[in-house]
Amino acid sequence: MRFATIHTETGTQAVRVEGDQLIGLRSADVGELLAKSDLQAGAYDESGSSTAITDARFATLISRPPKIICVGLNYKSHILERAQELPKFPTLFAKYTNALIGAYDEIVLPDNAERPDWEVELGVVIGKPARHVDDAGARAAIGGLCTLNDITMRDWQRRTLQWLQGKTFENTTPVGPYLVTPDEVDFGLNLEVRCEIDGEVMQLDRTDELVFGPIEIVKYISELTTLMPGDIIATGTTGGVGDARTPPIYLKPGTRVRTVVEGLGECLNVCVAEVRS
Repeated sequence: MRFATIHTETGTQAVRVEGDQLIGLRSADVGELLAKSDLQAGAYDESGSSTAITDARFATLISRPPKIICVGLNYKSHILERAQELPKFPTLFAKYTNALIGAYDEIVLPDNAERPDWEVELGVVIGKPARHVDDAGARAAIGGLCTLNDITMRDWQRRTLQWLQGKTFENTTPVGPYLVTPDEVDFGLNLEVRCEIDGEVMQLDRTDELVFGPIEIVKYISELTTLMPGDIIATGTTGGVGDARTPPIYLKPGTRVRTVVEGLGECLNVCVAEVRS
């Protein structure tokens, strides 16, 4: 199954995808849908409305996820392009909720950053609470997978050894358009990931190149905190980021970013300059 969150005249609404139609559900977003004790029942708790996919205005999948946890340096190619050794443990950092945007929203480039970069990523969304889980528990905890792009301000990221400040600028992280249940894509274990900048392929890899896959990541994080329905985990990016190129390439106003994960849908975003109020 696949779900999305769309804008309506009265707010946002979770929808179930049926062919070229989006069937309205009695949940305000995918996060609220996942928080229900019975996802299958919630998936068919219909509001009576429907929208053609071509007419929908997609919101970010989960309006206010309890946590957004990201994994850094998790593809072999990306680690090697930075001349680093493969990690023994996942490198974790966080984002704040106001970094998230919808799959077709504008990416706002902050006026105080000079090196905005792209990072296509497989997103994992938690569907059930998970604490100290084994492989089976991690699989059971994964509610679905999605496409996201961890747009990063490299100059801010490199100011210190901690990365958060370069990773969580407002209105920079597209997520969606769909949440796809793990049974449809084998828990994301061998999917193509791709990022195109103004039509040119910059990143291309497969998720079997992840050092730590979705199940390992969920297990690891569950040892330090309880994962909750609606939590988003960004699993890391592959080689081909702009900052590692010679010469480096960065996003600028007007740049078009296409982010694709096989079987999960694509984000299509245009970069715009920040306008301070």
